[in-house]
Amino acid sequence: MMSEDILISALKRYFGYTTFRPFQREIIQEIMAGRDAFVLMPTGGGKSVCYQLPAMLIPGLAIVVSPLISLMKDQVDALCAAGMPAAALNSALTEKEQMQLEADCLAGRVKLLYVSPEMALAKMHSLLSHIQINLFAIDEAHCISQWGADFRPEYARLSVLRDAFPRVPFLALTATADKVTRKDILRQLNLHHPQVFISSFDRPNLSLSVVKEMKKRDKDRAIRSFIDAHHHQSGIIYCLSRQTTEKVCEMLRAHGIMAKPYHAGMTTEERTEVQNQFVRDVVQVICATVAFGMGIDKSNIRWIIHYNLPSSLEAFYQEIGRAGRDGAPAQTMLFYSYADVIQQGKFADESGQREMNRERLRRMQQYAEASICRRRILLNYFGEEMATGCQNCDVCKCPPRHFDGTILAQKLMSAAKRTDEHYDIKVLTDILTGSFSAPVRDNHLEMLKTFGVGRDVSRTDWQDYALQLLHMGYIEIVYDERNRVVVTPLGEKVLFEGAKVQMVEQDKKVLPTSSRKKHAPSPAFPGLYMPMEEDPDLYEALRQLRLRLAEDQRMPPYIIFSDKVLHELARIKPLSIEAFGDISGVGEYKQNRYGSVFVDEIRKYVK
Repeated sequence: MMSEDILISALKRYFGYTTFRPFQREIIQEIMAGRDAFVLMPTGGGKSVCYQLPAMLIPGLAIVVSPLISLMKDQVDALCAAGMPAAALNSALTEKEQMQLEADCLAGRVKLLYVSPEMALAKMHSLLSHIQINLFAIDEAHCISQWGADFRPEYARLSVLRDAFPRVPFLALTATADKVTRKDILRQLNLHHPQVFISSFDRPNLSLSVVKEMKKRDKDRAIRSFIDAHHHQSGIIYCLSRQTTEKVCEMLRAHGIMAKPYHAGMTTEERTEVQNQFVRDVVQVICATVAFGMGIDKSNIRWIIHYNLPSSLEAFYQEIGRAGRDGAPAQTMLFYSYADVIQQGKFADESGQREMNRERLRRMQQYAEASICRRRILLNYFGEEMATGCQNCDVCKCPPRHFDGTILAQKLMSAAKRTDEHYDIKVLTDILTGSFSAPVRDNHLEMLKTFGVGRDVSRTDWQDYALQLLHMGYIEIVYDERNRVVVTPLGEKVLFEGAKVQMVEQDKKVLPTSSRKKHAPSPAFPGLYMPMEEDPDLYEALRQLRLRLAEDQRMPPYIIFSDKVLHELARIKPLSIEAFGDISGVGEYKQNRYGSVFVDEIRKYVK
């Protein structure tokens, strides 16, 4: 086992950091010990370091399976820019280029080789069997599962790699997988007794807001105002249809905003060009369908807007996760209307997995309509409990009125427990309200002690209270098992240990009409937090310098340095190359390559 000092030294050398993020060290140690692992870590949480660092430290070459050519290119460009020999083997190469790359791999001149799942299988008995492989990293592992957000049939064949290379450690990584998808990934990849690492899904730098039932002209006006207030800041507007992406783009361009559409109706060449312009900061705004985003690693996306309701919380979390990957503050805004629910419902019905996708849509709708901390809802969906509000979502900033709902919670959870957690919310509501529905009669549920104990509360209110308990993590819905309700450990504390539950009053009870306006969540977007001591003129000068260097080197600006690094430089103002290298995010290679030019620029602003 390598010492802590060696790992930290390598982390600083290649990535510019002096401390690991949660679980990174433990995951790296598992891989370096030759053991399999499964990693569930949010976008921007540092998944790639978990395989890139051991790949550089262990003799041999790491194979990284990735689903998209554009995603491979982005990763390879960033690695090469940091002094790590990486390459991508895919269908975009000519035969001559492919032969040269394979020769480089055989000669040991490549440390990380990115391949598509098809290419990995095609080269399994030729190239791969003739090189020393130190690691297989299966990136975007949720693609292997039919329950995942981006199911790809070719991923389902990757278990043969595990069988063909039994002594090589396998690392499966994803940012997007609920409990059902996680089980499917582990089963299909056939990993050898993997250690499972589930990182916190909390992205506190992301501000969460929802605006409900806004007219189109008001929605467009709000979006234009926000973009005007965030000059030079990159963002993505996700739309439900190709036609909407085109119309929103036209609206923004008419307002003088550089925006481009991205959807499956465009040619591959057109989409590639739009993506390249976006990552190079030539285009400020992308108006896209869900087809956009998976293939980029752009760290300086400062905001995400959902023009329409996404199909699931899983998809929503993945899409907002593309903002603020550098850890700096980023804004997210969801525009919600019931018309979107109807349209997404039609898509779910036509999907071939109607029941599953309908349930996921219901959870997305519940998030949009919620009156409790939105971050708690998101985290609970991924199995993570949060005891308090986040203070960085619209509900926390404009809180509704609460009351002690402990007795209500106990009644509902008691009904679940007394039925052995076998029924869904609808049946539990039947029990509580004393309704002799078919499930109640057929299963003699009227004999339960909890039958009719909630007759004084309407069915609608019981359903809302159940959703609040679900959002807060007191109960869980097992939607691959007939949507049955299960009481969580947090809920058991309410049932058996006297813990209290605060609930939100129904909207019709909360406020008189005259006072609702001032409590309603505002559609306005909060501005980015900027350290008081930062020199804004220096930051802009450094941003322009980064842009010029990126254009000269034909690479995206964020690959040179993230926005977060530029903010630190503008705040600390290092005046020597040594001090420049002490900035978090500046590795040894980039210190030597860019130190002089950035320090020279900083000196112009130091009096």
